[in-house]
Amino acid sequence: MTDTEHQPAQSEAEAEDIQRKRTVRSFVVRAGRMTEGQERGYRENWPDFGLELSDGMLDFAACFGREAETVLEIGFGMGDSLIEMARQMPEKNFIGIEVHPPGVGRLLSRIREEGLTNIRVYCDDAIEVLAQCIPDQSLDTLQLFFPDPWPKKRHHKRRIVQPVFAQSIRQKLKLGGQFHMATDWQPYAEHMMEVMSAAEGYRNSVGEGLYAEQPEWRPVTKFQKRGEKLGHGVWDLLFTRVV
Repeated sequence: MTDTEHQPAQSEAEAEDIQRKRTVRSFVVRAGRMTEGQERGYRENWPDFGLELSDGMLDFAACFGREAETVLEIGFGMGDSLIEMARQMPEKNFIGIEVHPPGVGRLLSRIREEGLTNIRVYCDDAIEVLAQCIPDQSLDTLQLFFPDPWPKKRHHKRRIVQPVFAQSIRQKLKLGGQFHMATDWQPYAEHMMEVMSAAEGYRNSVGEGLYAEQPEWRPVTKFQKRGEKLGHGVWDLLFTRVV
């Protein structure tokens, strides 16, 4: 009798758990407690503006109470730039995804303080939200501003912009919809340009191999300010879904 014959059969749940643990994450959930204000903002405002993964596929018109262009932002941090965009463009719907509860709590408080009605929020893994909650061909814009560049070579596989990711979000964009990226890390900008230039179904909105000017409506984020203080440049990339 072999060693494997002595081993109990692995259950389906155990197999799924092992696969989940092996999944490469593009983020790390940082330690840190919410402040009292963030916790209160989360608790009091989540029922009105929070969205749950368990709710399944989202009906934008029902969620926002109107038909409008919809922008989804992955990784909004503390939410300041998302608030500014929603305030500047009230005619658009904004969906923010962030895994760090302190940022979510702060954003929820700001939504209430500003009296905004055009933002909804997920506190979950963006990959899971996209797969389970965002209908195909529903987004006008998908934004990814200053994601973790994972600068060490052994961590490059954790960078969220990869060929598989490019195709998964292409399904969610409308034809003519845009994928807008920004980074202050030049090697990551070059990586994103390489991945997106080779990605099927996209066209560089400003010309092959070219980076875009920062649009006037994109607020300067905390991460951008920090990068500029360190002498970093800033690179915007705009790709349009064409197929």
